[in-house]
Amino acid sequence: MNDELKIEKRGHVLWLTIDRPAQRNAMNSAVLQGIRAGLTQAAAEADVRVVVLTGAGDKAFCAGADLAKGSGSFQFDPSLPHAEFADLLRFAWTTTLPMIARVNGHCLAGGMGLFAMCDMAVAAEHASFGLPEVKIGLFPAQVLAVLQHMSAPRHIAEMCITGEPISAARAAEIGLVNHVASAGELDARTDWLVQRVVGKSPTAIRRGKAMMRAAFDMSFESSISFLETQIMTLALTEDAKEGRASFVEKRAPNWSGR
Repeated sequence: MNDELKIEKRGHVLWLTIDRPAQRNAMNSAVLQGIRAGLTQAAAEADVRVVVLTGAGDKAFCAGADLAKGSGSFQFDPSLPHAEFADLLRFAWTTTLPMIARVNGHCLAGGMGLFAMCDMAVAAEHASFGLPEVKIGLFPAQVLAVLQHMSAPRHIAEMCITGEPISAARAAEIGLVNHVASAGELDARTDWLVQRVVGKSPTAIRRGKAMMRAAFDMSFESSISFLETQIMTLALTEDAKEGRASFVEKRAPNWSGR
C-alpha cells in the first residue's frame, strides 16, 4: 500500500495520482516506486489501454524532488550505477501503453521529467512549467533524456539556463503540451483525449509506440528498414485483420488486442 501515489482503475484507464498536495506533490522514493508499480500493473492487465498521470489538488502536478530537510533528495549513493529517478524514466521509456499527463498545476524540475515521459499532455491554463535547478546550484540533467527532443533546442536551452517558468499557453506554443483547458474543463478535456485512444486498436498502439521509440534516433535508412519489417508484422495481427474486415463491412471494430 502506497499512501503517496494513488492507483485507480476507471474502465480501460489506469489513473496514477501523486497524492502529496501539502508538498506540492513533490517526488520522493515512495512516489517513484508507486508510479513504477502502477505502470507494472497497467502492463499486466489486458483491459487497460491508457495510463493517466496527474497530481492531487489544483496547485501542482509535481514540483520536482522533495527538498525538505531530511527528504534524502540529491543524496546519491556513488556505489550504485543508476539513480532511482533515472531508472523510472528508463522503465517508462519501455512502456508500450500510451501515457497521458494531466497537468493540474505547477510542473517543475523533476516533475518535468514525469510530464515528458508521457506521450501526450493536457494542461490547465493556470499551470506553469519550469526547470529552476540553476536557482539552487544544480542543472536539469536526467529530465533532459525525455525532454530534449520535445521542442526546439533553443526553447529547451532557455528554460534550462534561465530557470524561469513558462505558462501553459507558451508550453503549448512550443510543442510541450497537446491541449490547454480551463481548470473547470481539465477533466473533460483529459477524458476527451483518453476516449480518442481507448477506441483504437490496442495492438496497433502497443506495437506502434514501440516502433516510434525504437526508430527515435535511427538514421533514415536504418529507420525505414526497421519500420518496413514492423508494418509487415503488424499486418499479421488479429487486430489488423479485424480492422480491415470492419472497414469493408462498414461496422465498428471489435478489438481483441492480439
